[in-house]
Amino acid sequence: MIVPVILSGGSGTRLWPLSRALYPKQLLPLAGEGTMLQETVGRLKALPDTGPLFCVCNEEHRFMVAEQLRQVTDAVGGIFLEPVGRNTAPAVGVAALHVQQELPEATMLILPADHVIRDNEAFVKAVTLGLTAADDGALVTFGVVPDSPETGYGYIKASTKGREVDGGSGVFPVEEFVEKPDRGTAERYISSGDYFWNSGMFLFRASRYLEELGEQAPEILDACRASLGKAVADLDFLRLDKEAFTACPSDSIDYAVMEKTSRAAVVSLDAGWSDIGAWSALWGVRKRDALGNVMKGDVLTHDVQNSFIHASSRLVAAVGLDKHVIVETSDAVLVAAKEKVQDVKVIVERLKKGGRNEALNHRRVCRPWGSYETIDLSDRFQVKRIVVNPGAALSLQKHFHRAEHWIVVKGTALITVGDKEIVLREDQSTYIPLGTMHRLRNPGKIPLELIEVQTGSYLGEDDIVRYDDRYGRG
Repeated sequence: MIVPVILSGGSGTRLWPLSRALYPKQLLPLAGEGTMLQETVGRLKALPDTGPLFCVCNEEHRFMVAEQLRQVTDAVGGIFLEPVGRNTAPAVGVAALHVQQELPEATMLILPADHVIRDNEAFVKAVTLGLTAADDGALVTFGVVPDSPETGYGYIKASTKGREVDGGSGVFPVEEFVEKPDRGTAERYISSGDYFWNSGMFLFRASRYLEELGEQAPEILDACRASLGKAVADLDFLRLDKEAFTACPSDSIDYAVMEKTSRAAVVSLDAGWSDIGAWSALWGVRKRDALGNVMKGDVLTHDVQNSFIHASSRLVAAVGLDKHVIVETSDAVLVAAKEKVQDVKVIVERLKKGGRNEALNHRRVCRPWGSYETIDLSDRFQVKRIVVNPGAALSLQKHFHRAEHWIVVKGTALITVGDKEIVLREDQSTYIPLGTMHRLRNPGKIPLELIEVQTGSYLGEDDIVRYDDRYGRG
């Protein structure tokens, strides 16, 4: 049985301003109809004999991850919540401990949530081919057949001394893992024919990974055991113990295990793979027009070629550009030369250092009950558009520094104000005085939409005291 484990802990800063720390690229529909996480789940359907799916994600993303998984599969076995990021070796260690206990004979397929694979048949063939080696105790990784001397990826050198499985498309012993090379070195790798791009995908039995982790990085395994042993079930999630997991060393599977084990094997993968590490990579996997442009949204161009232009909320017009990237959102616009898009991370770091919200979130902020979007903001007032999903409810709460006016524009609202309950329908409104306990519910079958006007001396999101919350937030 194959047990998929999807790693969804990344932040995707190189795809800013669409990808943000609290709404990263794996949760966005960048390369297909579904989000990248959903596309990852979708390609599992063609695999033989798959068991329950597990996911490891950041606490801040948990409700979005759970909802996106719910939309595409009913085979979720569990979602592990990392209190802090500790790279892939501990994330997979926690999942392996759980799988070994629940499904000791299973083979784990480790997949990042933010990769693109255009040839799913080739992907399934590669996984199937690697199963025999994994069942024999090998730690299998997937090496992407390179089509260019890419300097942004690590490489895997396959051993020419080892026996190749299945004719010409098989499993090779790994001779070495190498870091991201310079251009000249990458060109030599490509011409030799012995090197693959390192995909970051793995296949092995849980017991074998734990055996190697215990031998190569015992402190990581000890921390994983401690954090899982003290984990607390929270709704659909398993919340790892914060103190134990924070004490865990941060390391990748490659450094902690794969570079040190004598049982590493690589399966060649030629399936249109990309990790979408920058806007130029997304341009490379999207369908282009006759001038080499990728355009999405309300875009007008003249004398533009080989460019990527994405408009989210307004018209974007471009004239006389070649090899550029333009990405517009409601609160930020990125303009970059295509060959410089890796440097977007520099902008994100400056935003973080300046304490600016544009590094963290969009104006439209997702919550487990729906979303809200700031329409206008001043010193003494704020206007928001709030959407509450059918059957969902906000927490029972109050504020010390602001009052709120609610106007329903779509659907039906069931509202608690103090010791009263009222029902509001379209074009009706109510007032929540400062310091009054209140709750907003959607009892209907369509989304509830309302306009909220906040007034007061302080309008920050931390001015909230929750008394009851079905989503377990403090």
